This record gives sequence, C-alpha cells and structure tokens, in this order.
Amino acid sequence: QVQLVESGGGLVQAGGSLRLSCAASGRTFSSYNMGWFRQAPGKEREFVATISWGAGSTIYADSVKGRFTISRDNAKSTVYLQMNSLKPADTAVYYCAASQTSWTRRDYDYDYWGQGTQVTVSS
Repeated sequence: QVQLVESGGGLVQAGGSLRLSCAASGRTFSSYNMGWFRQAPGKEREFVATISWGAGSTIYADSVKGRFTISRDNAKSTVYLQMNSLKPADTAVYYCAASQTSWTRRDYDYDYWGQGTQVTVSS
C-alpha cells in the first residue's frame, strides 16, 4: 500500500502563492501517476492537476491553468503543486492521490489518497 501525506497549506492573501507537497511511502513512487484534487465547503470534489509516471505529461483544470504547476521529484518520492495568483475561489481542502493505471482527471482512477491540507485565500 502507498501512504500519502500532504503539507504546505495555510492562509494566504489573494494574489499570493503557496506550494503544496505530497510525500509518498510504501511503494515505488516513480511508477505511479500522481494527481491533485480539491474540495470546497458544500461542493463536490474537483480535479486540479495530474502528472504521469513516465514522460511527466501534465493535465490541468481550466480553472487553474496558467496559475498552478504540478511537478514531481522521484528521488524524494514527492509531488508538488505550486499555486500562484491565488483567488478566494481556490479555498478548499487539497488532496494528493496516486494511480497505478492512468494520469487522468477522473477521481475513480486513483487508488490512494492523502488526508488533505487546507488552503484558505482571503479577499
């Protein structure tokens, strides 16, 4: 089993930046596709970004494209989400996830999930 632990969340003013980290353990990290999802209060969980295990190909939600960057450091078994130009609408709990099969926008393709980290963006 893979264990995922997110960190780096917090309170930031609109227009500011945060970098989230997700540390993985238990399996070979480099063989997993990694993704970020988020869930705002009273809202459905939504896709944010994903990165493949092989070529490092990426997909972004339209709402974050051009502002967020997903990356991975296989030597450290860690995936990152750099968030710039943050907006109040970005406020949510952010979850890291790992997939054995696909780099995808669909949450059902992911096998392992972290506990989440809170991001709050003030106006």
